[in-house]
Amino acid sequence: MGNAPLNSVPRHVAVIMDGNGRWAEGRGLPRKAGHRAGAESVREAVDACLEQGIEFLTLYAFSSENWNRPQKEINALMKLLEQFLKTKGKEFHKKNVRLKTIGRTHLLPESCRKELAKVIDETSSNTKLTVILALSYGSREEITDATRCIAEKAARGELDPDQIEKETIAKHLDTSEFPDPDFLIRTSGELRLSNFLLWQLSYSEIFITEKNWPDFRKSDFHEALEIYSRRRRRFGRV
Repeated sequence: MGNAPLNSVPRHVAVIMDGNGRWAEGRGLPRKAGHRAGAESVREAVDACLEQGIEFLTLYAFSSENWNRPQKEINALMKLLEQFLKTKGKEFHKKNVRLKTIGRTHLLPESCRKELAKVIDETSSNTKLTVILALSYGSREEITDATRCIAEKAARGELDPDQIEKETIAKHLDTSEFPDPDFLIRTSGELRLSNFLLWQLSYSEIFITEKNWPDFRKSDFHEALEIYSRRRRRFGRV
């Protein structure tokens, strides 16, 4: 266990970081304390990926549905995101980690957008690991936007509807420059995808843990990777 080399390592891991609020409430703390604790688990997940040679890590940080939460919690999350980018951005650069985003990030507060753009620019040439933050992200919205773009191209005569293939849709998704995830990790024991990468996760292996995200540390990440390494991926074949 631990940092031992694995027989099979996923190229791309996606994580639904669930349970921050429950972790805090179970300790009699405000929900924002859970989100702060979850930021440390992000650091450990990044380190685990670096140790195992994983190329891409996508983190479901803020969903399109999260905008429906109480404004006080949204404000705390946006402030935490900004602080995370200011501190972890420097760490990412030192560790040769590139930052990217998916989602309707134009809906984020201006201060968050500026800090996000700064870290993305500063880490753009890094090559060891790409961390993709899903922010203001919803997969149905993503697919809707992609479909609209394809329809507009077809209406302008730039695209023949008869030539629309799976690859056409994939090229118009937010994730067009990344490979599909090989492995999905979801914390807090929930058994649903929660509008996350519905197209991209079609053939991903899935790992569910009862642990809340703030309790899911590097050793847990390595254990999940070991379980992945023992699975046989069939992609619909025998």
